[in-house]
Amino acid sequence: MEQLPEPVDARFLLANERTFLAWIRTALALQVAGLGVLQFLTHGHSWVRYLLGVGLVAVGSFVGATGYRRYYRNDRDIRSGRDLTTVRSSAVVATSVIVLPFLAAVVLLVIALF
Repeated sequence: MEQLPEPVDARFLLANERTFLAWIRTALALQVAGLGVLQFLTHGHSWVRYLLGVGLVAVGSFVGATGYRRYYRNDRDIRSGRDLTTVRSSAVVATSVIVLPFLAAVVLLVIALF
């Protein structure tokens, strides 16, 4: 008699989905911030606006792609009963999320003062 596979605990699948949605929210926030910089940062040098705006949009896109890739891999590992794979992209995402908005704030402050 063939043994049926053991059902997956739905809590793990739902936790994985919530984590994916958090990645997507972060990606969307970064992209909207970048578009806001491109649209509304009209004082100062245009290269600063383009660099910050496009940088934030690019990082947001990377975060979205990374979030989906993590979701897919974790879902596959959870369903197969394997340990979750580790990813190294979290350091890149965290650094980008810290550095780019900080850089944008510094540039906006410098523009406002001069």
